[in-house]
Amino acid sequence: MGNIFSISLSLDTIITRCWDSAFLCKLEKNLPALKTEVEDLKATRRDLMSRVRVAEDEKQLKRLPQVDLWLQRADRVITDADKLIVQSPQHVEKLCMGGCCSRHPRSTHKFGKQIATILQEVKGLKEKGDFSDVACKPPIPSANKRPSDPTVGLESYVNQVWSCLQKEQVGIIGIYGLGGVGKTTLLNQINNKFHDTTHDYHVIWAVASQDRPIERVQDEIAKRIGLSNEGWKSIEEKAADIFNVLRKKKFALLLDDIWEWFDLTRAGVPLPTQGNGSKVIFTTRRRDVCCQMQPNMDNNIRVECLPPGEAFKLFEEKVGSETLQMHPDICKLAEAVVEECAGLPLALITIGRAMASKKTPHEWKYAIEVLRQSTASVFPGVGKEMFPKLKFSYDCLADEKVKSCFLYCSLYPEDKSIEKDELIHCWIGEGLLDEHTNLSSARNRGHFIIGSLIDACLLEKQGVQLKEQPKAKKWEEVIRMSVMDNLIENLTDILACPNLQTLFLGRNRLKVIINDFFNFMPMLRVLDLSHNMNLKELPVGIGKLVSLEHLNLSSTHIRKLPIELKALKNLKYLNLERTRRLRIIPQLISSFSKLQVLKMEGCCYQCSLVLEEMEHLNYLNVLTITFTSTSELEKALGFNKFISCAIEHVSLQGFRDSRSLNILALANLQPLYSLELSGYMVIEDVKIESNIIEGVGCFHSLRSIYLFDCNQLRDASWIIFAPHLERLIIRDCQGLEEIISEEKLSEVAELKGNSNLFSKLEFLHLHNLPKMKTIYRHALLFPQLKRITILNCLMLKKFPLNSNSAKGRRLVIEGDEGWWKDVEWEDESTQIAFFPSFKHR
Repeated sequence: MGNIFSISLSLDTIITRCWDSAFLCKLEKNLPALKTEVEDLKATRRDLMSRVRVAEDEKQLKRLPQVDLWLQRADRVITDADKLIVQSPQHVEKLCMGGCCSRHPRSTHKFGKQIATILQEVKGLKEKGDFSDVACKPPIPSANKRPSDPTVGLESYVNQVWSCLQKEQVGIIGIYGLGGVGKTTLLNQINNKFHDTTHDYHVIWAVASQDRPIERVQDEIAKRIGLSNEGWKSIEEKAADIFNVLRKKKFALLLDDIWEWFDLTRAGVPLPTQGNGSKVIFTTRRRDVCCQMQPNMDNNIRVECLPPGEAFKLFEEKVGSETLQMHPDICKLAEAVVEECAGLPLALITIGRAMASKKTPHEWKYAIEVLRQSTASVFPGVGKEMFPKLKFSYDCLADEKVKSCFLYCSLYPEDKSIEKDELIHCWIGEGLLDEHTNLSSARNRGHFIIGSLIDACLLEKQGVQLKEQPKAKKWEEVIRMSVMDNLIENLTDILACPNLQTLFLGRNRLKVIINDFFNFMPMLRVLDLSHNMNLKELPVGIGKLVSLEHLNLSSTHIRKLPIELKALKNLKYLNLERTRRLRIIPQLISSFSKLQVLKMEGCCYQCSLVLEEMEHLNYLNVLTITFTSTSELEKALGFNKFISCAIEHVSLQGFRDSRSLNILALANLQPLYSLELSGYMVIEDVKIESNIIEGVGCFHSLRSIYLFDCNQLRDASWIIFAPHLERLIIRDCQGLEEIISEEKLSEVAELKGNSNLFSKLEFLHLHNLPKMKTIYRHALLFPQLKRITILNCLMLKKFPLNSNSAKGRRLVIEGDEGWWKDVEWEDESTQIAFFPSFKHR
């Protein structure tokens, strides 16, 4: 029996060694197979991540948990496989006898087994990476916080409306009053009270306005409850889908600015009853509309003008006590101005800001005369009470140029924010800022004008859902036209617009523009075709726009630029950002000899070819650009024009040709305002070695940094060289453990001579960083910090905060409640200081 047992042991050993020999014999075959499979897996991961990015960034969806888990596993397996591949040459060298034996059998056997195992993992992951769906609609919060200034005299109305909401028998509540009296501000306050309190309502905010109110409200409701706008052909189809969702919910619809009886049923909104517990709160200027919507006037609330005392308090707040004390007569005259404002908050704010610079009694007397003049004609939609006040604010604008800039703003859709830089560049394109000899001066002037319009309360105020090309009787009289935010698919009619200077066609569904569409627009200077995702081709007739100075093609799916664009000799602004399908740009960029602004961030065309043409652009001043490799970036740094431009944004994506990056090579780009590293980089280390003497090698102009999908990075210590950083957003960096490494900081501290980290930071956003443990190990002052957002960073338990951090700031810290409960504070005083800052996300 003993011998048999002994033979059994020997047999096990023999089998084990034979099995190990099998790994050895297959090693030379498995290695190239692993390399191929890993490259395939990387490609699968890139494609999947691209779909996730589109879903998250463009469609505002949330990635599926199984997709997120697959991506994390893929990151780990690819990292492990790459390490084994790097180690493979030393093991292959040890093989002999046709690859079935090794001079160091133990280590080579082990390595062969690891290769075989990881190969199977890679194959398995690749097979499971084919997802039909990558994202879904995120859970919708009960209410979205809306911006709202501190109110004067509205507190009692807020309590009145809220009290009405608590009554089960009340389903519809009306709020009415003069234009400018504060109805929208009151509704904002109600919305925010929903946000800040516990309840079971699904809160929906919608603005009706005058143009196609039902469609507008339907679109807002659909967006809020997670319905897609695609595929609907009629109001009735939308209504049916909306009704099927809302009938299962207890909702509160906050409906702002209705001008006539609003048919809730036609819009698809179930009528509120005691049974469903839902509510509708609306605002209107008209009492008769209030009665039609809610016949029981006990449930309608009239917002009155402010009494004299509160009116003067609001006016004094806006005009400034210093101005009122400039002369003994001014305070008395101010009372007369307040009387003319009739207690209307908007008038008091508008006139108050306009009078803030008036320091003599004569100016105040003139203002009173103007306000007392009756106005024969009143604009539609502006009440007779408000028009003289708004006109006075308009007349008080500095000059005709500023007034023209203000009127230009009417081209933009109502209730939509306007991007400041975009607006300013359109002003420049139209020639409204032509008195400035250089671009920088013109842009500064533009920002000054926007500030003055906001101060005058004139910018706190198009889309009418057109589905086809608009019609007009006298096209020859049209100077500016906007059909933004509509549903237009085809432009097939030729328009004779000899005086047209600005044409906004952005955010439609354009597919076809006939070649002759632009033939009779010889004066056109500004053309915006942005955000038309179905537009794949530009008409060759665009070359007829010989006066064009501003062309925005961003976020379109155009595949090539037509050679006919060479005729645009006056072009000063070209925006190709996020044209991810663009593959062909003929040699025409150099023909735009007057070009000042070139935006190519997110453009898929090979930027090195454009850089060669850029050398001939003597007036080029502003650039955004994306690089996809180290070699491409190094080549760019050799171009004088690239170095001398004001670089608004540089995006480094991919960079799979290097595992390290000397980020300080970009420090010579002055100014560089925004920098992004993204796209599954294999970079493991961002080098910060440099002769940093007296600030040389620092990113003094850098204001925003974005790090996405840099999975090999362990820290981002190089950020210390951006002393004026205002915004830091880091997302989906699977290996990141800390932002600032104390060890790396100590290596350069004596050279940099500045340990005041994040002294200008206003916004910090960290999302999906599974290994993140610390931002920095010591408390920092954060004197400018406004908001911290932490999502899915479960290992981050400590903040670099103490009771002296963010002094005097109203800091907001956003995150999940479960994570917030586990945060570890430096001491009790710090916890007490920041506990009120938390906001559930």
